[in-house]
Amino acid sequence: MEAEQIVVSDGHVSLFVASLLAGAAPLVLAAMGETLTEKAGIINLSLDGTILLAAMASFITALKTQSLIVGFGVGALTGAMAAAVVAFMSLHLGQSQVAVGFVITLMTKDLAYFLGNAYARLPGPQVPTMPVPWLKDIPGLGPALFQHTAVTYGAVLCLAATWIFLYRSRLGLVLRAVGENPQAAYARGIHARRVQFGVTVLGGLLVGLAGAAFSLSVKPGWGRPQGAEGIGWIALALVIFGGWHPLKVALGAYLFALLQMLGITLQGLWPSIPSQVFQTAPFPFMIFTLVFMHLGERPEMERWAATRPWVGRLLRSLRARAPQALGRPALPENPL
Repeated sequence: MEAEQIVVSDGHVSLFVASLLAGAAPLVLAAMGETLTEKAGIINLSLDGTILLAAMASFITALKTQSLIVGFGVGALTGAMAAAVVAFMSLHLGQSQVAVGFVITLMTKDLAYFLGNAYARLPGPQVPTMPVPWLKDIPGLGPALFQHTAVTYGAVLCLAATWIFLYRSRLGLVLRAVGENPQAAYARGIHARRVQFGVTVLGGLLVGLAGAAFSLSVKPGWGRPQGAEGIGWIALALVIFGGWHPLKVALGAYLFALLQMLGITLQGLWPSIPSQVFQTAPFPFMIFTLVFMHLGERPEMERWAATRPWVGRLLRSLRARAPQALGRPALPENPL
């Protein structure tokens, strides 16, 4: 009875929703960055290490300068530089995007812990809460939606901006055309290689901001473990989970955060169950969702779903197709 009161309490529901939105913010930023990158046909697998390196660099910078803006700037620059290496190695040297991404994520992860070792567990600056006047006083909704840091608001704005950029702007149309067929885009006068390079750097910039968000807002400070390990891989999976569509990708990010929050809540309700069960539960759930999506593309599954309308609608809503040029390295002799 006591547990039920905890779950349905208005104050606890507001706190639960607020924690969900705040916790998902860095993941949304990283996933939006990778969505843009993959829409242009480039896979950046360096996300996990880049997030850690950006988290370390932004925390130390903010600590030294006592400026959060400079800290976020350095974090964004760190992500952009890592992404630029992936783009240069792939687009100009013709190397495998997958191999380069793996190497960079391993290198940046170790580099982050090595360089940041002297700053572990030190107190540092933290992004303050920015309640929205008037709206913060709305009963129930105010504490849940309008009493967040700039990082949480920024993640929502980034989601909206990504969708508008991809589907309501000429540059977004160019980006999608390059991601589908760089040769055809080049024939239409578009410098596909420049577009892919620029978008990859832009995506890396958002990934770097995600790292800064961890060490300056969501989990302030630096240490080992930092708490952001594995987030880059989750962001990569969410891009597939969301079918390379920013709204679905963001929905997956908030769903993952919801599962993590439920894990924490249920862990308190059932302390007899090992905590590792709740901590790892979101990961297999995401894997099963991906498997379900791909099963839905099989003819046998379509025939089975034909007699079950709600299953068919669910499968159609989850169905996705990757950009046609995704992961195909541009050869040095290619004029693109």
